[in-house]
Amino acid sequence: MKSLTWTAMVMCAVVVLLPGVASVTEDSADLVIEMYLNETEIPETLEHCGDHERMTEFKVARLQWHEVDIPLIIALWIIFATIVRLAFSFSSLEKYIPESCILICTGFVIGGIVLILSAVTSSKSGHPNDTVHSTRYAGVLQLESELFFLFLLPPIMLEAGYFMPVRAFTNNLATILLFAVIGTLFNAVTVGLSLFAVSEFGWLGSDGNETIRVSFLECFTFSSLISAVDPVAVLAVFEEIHVNQVLYILVFGESLLNDAVTVVLYRMFETFNEIGQDNLQTKDIIFGILSFFVVSLGGVFVGALFGFLTAVITRFAHHVRVIEPVFVFVMSYLAYLTAELLSLSSIMSIVTCAMVMKPYVERNISQKSHTTIKYSMKMLSSLSETIIFIFLGVSTLTETDNHQWNTSFVFFTLIFTFVYRFLGVIWQCFLANRYRLLKIKSKEKFIMAYGGIRGAIAFSLVALLCETIVLSKKIFFTTTIVIVMFTMFVQGMTIKPLVNKLHVKKEEKHKPSMNEEIFARVNDHILAGMELILGHEGRNSVREQWRHFDNKFLKKLLIRDYKAVSDPKILDVYQKLTEKDATDYIKEHGTFHLSASVSNFLRTEIGGSGMLHNSSSASLSGI
Repeated sequence: MKSLTWTAMVMCAVVVLLPGVASVTEDSADLVIEMYLNETEIPETLEHCGDHERMTEFKVARLQWHEVDIPLIIALWIIFATIVRLAFSFSSLEKYIPESCILICTGFVIGGIVLILSAVTSSKSGHPNDTVHSTRYAGVLQLESELFFLFLLPPIMLEAGYFMPVRAFTNNLATILLFAVIGTLFNAVTVGLSLFAVSEFGWLGSDGNETIRVSFLECFTFSSLISAVDPVAVLAVFEEIHVNQVLYILVFGESLLNDAVTVVLYRMFETFNEIGQDNLQTKDIIFGILSFFVVSLGGVFVGALFGFLTAVITRFAHHVRVIEPVFVFVMSYLAYLTAELLSLSSIMSIVTCAMVMKPYVERNISQKSHTTIKYSMKMLSSLSETIIFIFLGVSTLTETDNHQWNTSFVFFTLIFTFVYRFLGVIWQCFLANRYRLLKIKSKEKFIMAYGGIRGAIAFSLVALLCETIVLSKKIFFTTTIVIVMFTMFVQGMTIKPLVNKLHVKKEEKHKPSMNEEIFARVNDHILAGMELILGHEGRNSVREQWRHFDNKFLKKLLIRDYKAVSDPKILDVYQKLTEKDATDYIKEHGTFHLSASVSNFLRTEIGGSGMLHNSSSASLSGI
């Protein structure tokens, strides 16, 4: 453990000092540090040909920092982040402090070092603005919005969508939409109106002789980005406390689907600020409302389209098995980028793509490709999550030019977001429980309200604001950081003890047996039949209709060598149970003792039989 800690400290110093040393030497004519075997002096003036230095004599070896500086720092960042996470897993802190908080604190340490190094750099150069984070290395020392949205966020959302418990998600979809759409709108409107009232009453203090005012549109721009629950933060915190599946899917599903509302409100009010409050027309407001349906449904459509395309491509990729995982990752990323290109909800796009493609892709790819996809997704998601939280801590301290502290605004925002989150959850749960068979209990309501954590999405959105259009950006930036840190540290650190104290039902990890799967399927058929008899088309009858349409049309088009089975889920469970029995037998006896002829027969006949191929190839690999 001590060696890991020292390794992390050394990596921290290397990550921060390397760009710092390079930035000190930038003003000295971009000299490349030379290494000579003989004692020769570096010439005072160097002639250059294009981007290359003109050589006056042969040099056996030399250091070319500017050739590899950015990739090297990125690689060191990745190694440092993984070492920190590894060191944390060996410590006793994980019992009391969420991993995300430790990573943010690590970012604070790096940010502090960057500030010290910046002061030293500016003092040596004589320029007060010549700081490390203002150089070409700002992109690898700060959480840039483009870096976050285009590279760090997609792997996390892809992994969340691909391994989404679809049954639990669809069963609670109406409640999730209630929280994600109505709840987010309620929080945004109430917080925005309350902050505007505080501003109008003159409670924000004064700047010299002038009272600080925040306009109506600015208040709503800020409330639109600070009201939404962050999916990255929710994943980081709720996966550690292991609450029951229904509670988890309600909070996490809300954080995923409220992206459409957040995107629409944020872009709408940002545009309204640019147009000007006095120049707004009725059509602008109508178009803003209509954009919600375009952004949300458009994101879902793009994601579903790329999901089906991925299934079609993997159907014909069996001749080159090694490239099967490539299609899954690249097509999902293309869905995300296409949604961004069209100003749609990119999060909903990539999540929909992952959920749509999985049942078909899993039947087309080999077992080895399945394993590759599974662990690659989890590795990329974990790494992105780690880097986000470290960057969040670094950017909090290094982006000093964007800060403006206003005690009243910070205090009232903290109170309003906390109070309105609880009020919203209470009345929304009351409304949802009128139509839910499985009621949301009071303890779960409290955890849902308390688990409304904000994170890197709010931070990145406020950083994207243009200060010439939104004049209060610096106040918003500082307040957003306070809200993010408060929810991450205070609520994130105390939610686990509260869950244990309130005896909230925990998740029970259990693989269904054959009898349980059969009972679940029989129960689905019975409930669907009852709905049809009563003339009420509920989710059970809709699920049966979709299953019939999927088996009759989609699977024939999207799955290679598809053979119609009345209920393939039960067959899948049977295969998994058979594999488990075979694995346990091998562990106990060492081998099946099959003859070579029988083994070859099983490999060629069963291994190539379409639907049985994926599961049987894994079992037979040890024969």
